[in-house]
Amino acid sequence: MEIYFLRHANAGEAKLNPEKDEQRTLDQRGIEQSHIVGRSLAALKLKLDAILSSPLVRARQTASIVAGEIGQEDKVVTEEALRPEANYEQFLQLLARYRGKGTILIVGHNPSQTEFLNRLVTGDSAEAIEFKKGAIARVDKDGGKPAVLKWCMPPKVVRAIQQAAASSSRPKTVSK
Repeated sequence: MEIYFLRHANAGEAKLNPEKDEQRTLDQRGIEQSHIVGRSLAALKLKLDAILSSPLVRARQTASIVAGEIGQEDKVVTEEALRPEANYEQFLQLLARYRGKGTILIVGHNPSQTEFLNRLVTGDSAEAIEFKKGAIARVDKDGGKPAVLKWCMPPKVVRAIQQAAASSSRPKTVSK
């Protein structure tokens, strides 16, 4: 199974009231980050079996924008196991429910998203992999074998690659 981890994009400052924080939306920078990640995944011609999102607004927005960019809007599913306070056992149960799927995208929050990524890859909750807002990582998981981190890109790298792909560095030539 290919598992893509995506931490929700930028949503400004956290609210002190948990109920209001759940309704916090992406800011303009977060909307832009989401589009860039989506276009980057579209360039990879990524075909997902499911896009799993935390129920919090900012994660659902991130998932929706990315899904729109890759033309897979109908694949977004909200999952309680991706809430910020979710634990690793809930995450493993989520993976078990989707084990028949080949490729999934998981959109969530910290601290849970970073913990899930690190524990899946290292077996430990220590933060060996830093996972910023708008970062994306690919992990391959084959049954009971340890998961393998294929790549992890912070938002600055995703943006740089997407911008480079949008403008070719090769000089244009005219053929006759």
